[in-house]
Amino acid sequence: MDETVRAWVNGWVVSRGAAPPLAEPWGWTIDMGLYGHVTRHVCGAAGEGLDEATVRKVAGAVTGQGVWLKAFRDPSVVAGWLDDGWWIDPEPGFLMRVPLAPDGAAAVPEGYRLREWSRGGVTRVMVAAPDGSLAARGQIAPTGGTAVVDQVETAPEHRRRGLGSIVMRTLQDAAVRQGARTGVLSGTPAGRGLYEALGWEVVALLTSARYDRAASART
Repeated sequence: MDETVRAWVNGWVVSRGAAPPLAEPWGWTIDMGLYGHVTRHVCGAAGEGLDEATVRKVAGAVTGQGVWLKAFRDPSVVAGWLDDGWWIDPEPGFLMRVPLAPDGAAAVPEGYRLREWSRGGVTRVMVAAPDGSLAARGQIAPTGGTAVVDQVETAPEHRRRGLGSIVMRTLQDAAVRQGARTGVLSGTPAGRGLYEALGWEVVALLTSARYDRAASART
């Protein structure tokens, strides 16, 4: 198994309150228990290490609506390995990592308010706008030497004010205080620029696919 993928799985389940991952020969099965996201299968190999036979084997055993497949390889490649019962996100995700080190206190713009708190092994950060609305947020789940950043977002009307960087630096500092030395995340194309500006590097591309046979039958 790819160690960065393993670290991401371990932290992600803590961040999302998912069931403990069930180890499989090819990766992990994670139960979520949500409509539209019942279970997810995560392939443990990444890049060229993930082959067609493995993806076809995992996907071929899926028969239920709302089951997701995460494969750390380019969607243009993985799409050719899945049948039309799968919806595939056309935009790739990015598995990323960074060495963690103390970064100092983050200063928020005048009028904004930064709050940080921890519950159940997850540290959350929010930035409130001057009018009290949510401007930015994010969370991180340290699991030993690694910590997984998750659900970072900035409201459209508050972008380009450095709030995303403030959230990320605050989260990373919190993880360092808890003993983490490496950060891991799964980013979107929209977030990749922010993360790279903060020193994160792309380890592998990510394909997200959801089984939706009923939708396929309607088209």
